[in-house]
Amino acid sequence: MTPMLKNITVGKRGRRTALGLASLALLLTACEKHQAPPPAPPVVQVIDVAQRDVPIYMEWVGAMDGNVNAVIRPQVTGYLIKQNYREGDLVKKGQLLFEIDPRTFEAALDEAKGVRAQKLARYETTAANLARIKPLAAKNAVSQKDLDDATGANQSAKAELEAADANLKTAKLNLGFTKITSPVTGIAGIAKAQIGDLLSPSMPTELTTVSTVDPIKVYFNISEREYLKVANAAQASGRKTENVPLELILVDGSTYPHEGKVAVLNRQVDVTTGTFKVAALFPNPNNLLRPGQYGKVRATMSTIKGGLLVPQRAVTEMQGKYLVAVVGADNKVDIRPVRVGERVGTEWLVAEGLKPEEKVIAEGTQKVRPGMTVETKPFVTPAAPAAGGEAKPAAKG
Repeated sequence: MTPMLKNITVGKRGRRTALGLASLALLLTACEKHQAPPPAPPVVQVIDVAQRDVPIYMEWVGAMDGNVNAVIRPQVTGYLIKQNYREGDLVKKGQLLFEIDPRTFEAALDEAKGVRAQKLARYETTAANLARIKPLAAKNAVSQKDLDDATGANQSAKAELEAADANLKTAKLNLGFTKITSPVTGIAGIAKAQIGDLLSPSMPTELTTVSTVDPIKVYFNISEREYLKVANAAQASGRKTENVPLELILVDGSTYPHEGKVAVLNRQVDVTTGTFKVAALFPNPNNLLRPGQYGKVRATMSTIKGGLLVPQRAVTEMQGKYLVAVVGADNKVDIRPVRVGERVGTEWLVAEGLKPEEKVIAEGTQKVRPGMTVETKPFVTPAAPAAGGEAKPAAKG
C-alpha cells in the first residue's frame, strides 16, 4: 500500500472512533437524565402492643346429661290405654305418665280379697276352737291329742291367712303398677310405645326417660397433666380442686350465665385414654340446657396483671426462637427476639422483649429486614366467625 492510501485509511478510522465516543457520551448523558427514582418503602400494617390483665384458662369439650336419668319401664304385663303427659315437658314427681288396662288386675285383686276372707274365717274358727279346748285340756276333760290337733289347725290357718295377706298386697301392687308415675321431677322424653301396645317388664325398650336437668351435669375428660395443673392452681389459691369455678361456653359462642363446679372426679385414670372423667354441675333454672348438648368447659387457672399481647400473626417462629418486627418512631424496622407465653384467643402473651404501646408489624413481616424504612398503616383485625367461642390457649408442658 502506498503512503498516500495508508494515510487516508488511518484518517477514516480516527473519524469513526471519534464519532463512536461522541455517541457513547450522548447515551450516558441521556441515561443519567432518565434514571428511575429509588423504590418506595414497603407498606406494612402495624398494631400497638396491648397491655391488660390476662386470665389464663384451660378448656375441655363437655357433653351434657341429666343429673338423674330415670328410665321408665312397665312392671306388669298389659295393654297401654292412655298417655297422660306431653313429651318434652316438665313433669313433677308422682305425676301420672301412662295407664295400662287395669281390668285383669282388678279381677285378681277381688279374687285375692275373697281368698283372704276365707282364710280369715278359718283362722277365727280354729282360734275359737283352740280357746275352748285349752281349759278343758287343763282339767283333763279332753285328751292331749285333741289339744294338739286344735293347736295345729290354728297355726295352719294363721299361716294360710298370712299367705293370703301377701297375695292381697301383691294384687294391690300390680293394680297400682297399671298407673305409671314419674319417680323424679324433670323433663320427660318422647314415648317409645303407642296406645294399644302390649307392654311387659321384659320388653327391650323403655317407655320413656325422665331427666332432672336443674342442675344439669356436664361430663368431660381431663388429662393427668391438666389435672395436676388444675390441682396446683387450686392449691395456690387456697381452695379445693372441686371448688375451682367453671364456665360453660355454648355452641353459639355465648358464655352461660351461671357458674358451675366439679361434682365428681373419677377415682382413677382410664388406662385406654390416659384421662380422668369429670362431671360438673351447672344451675339450670330455666331448663335451657338439655341432655345431649355439647359445650366447652373453661377453668380459669390464674390472672396475669398487665400482660402484653400481640396478634399471633405478628410473631414469627424460626429455629425455636420467636421474633417480632418492631417499627420505631423513625419508621425503621427492628427485628427483635421475644419470649412468648400462652396463646389467648387470637393473641399471644409476650413475657419479654416488648414494651407497652410499641408498634409491631402484624401484616407484611415477610417484606421487611432490619433497618429498613417502611410506610405504616393501622392493622385491620379480620372479622371473627359468627359462631364459635374464644380459642383455647395452648397448653405448655
